[in-house]
Amino acid sequence: MQLPIAIILIVITVSMISCKHDYTPKPRGYFRIAFPQKAYHQMNKNLPYTFKIPNYSSVSKDSDYQAKRYWINIDVPSNKASIHISYKAIHNNLAKYTEESRMLAYKHAQKASAIDEKIYVNRAKKVYGTLYNIKGNVASPMQFYLTDSTRHFIRGALYIREIPNIDSLQPVINFLEQDVLQLVESTEWKDVK
Repeated sequence: MQLPIAIILIVITVSMISCKHDYTPKPRGYFRIAFPQKAYHQMNKNLPYTFKIPNYSSVSKDSDYQAKRYWINIDVPSNKASIHISYKAIHNNLAKYTEESRMLAYKHAQKASAIDEKIYVNRAKKVYGTLYNIKGNVASPMQFYLTDSTRHFIRGALYIREIPNIDSLQPVINFLEQDVLQLVESTEWKDVK
């Protein structure tokens, strides 16, 4: 009977000695995300604008009940992401459209840790606009508008269909940010038949 008590005391003593350091559990891990190779092609649709889109994306007509003519979605299914593009013709109302775009971007200010604005100018193609890089746990981490300031106005917003968690989504946001920048830099206006 003495042997089991001695073993129990030894086990308790070893347990107490070995637990001198605080135990820290491993942080929650996230799945590794495999990204496709970057490659782009010119979007060929009967729209008053064109730009380059990633080869791993698809274009669909915006099916929202409020969608207007020439509104599209550029879907990236592998990343559960979409870039919503809305188009409006300008009729002496450019200031109204730019202010609406700014207000929509700043609606995220409550959840955002920062909103960086970057002015975009391409005089050769007559494309001018503002990019909003929205940091933090927000539904739309990038938004922009582009215009020729006389006839055409595009507003775009990147959405990721996941619970906004910047820790896990940042690699996806960084990957898709390059696609949004490529879209902006390759935008051109065209006549619609």
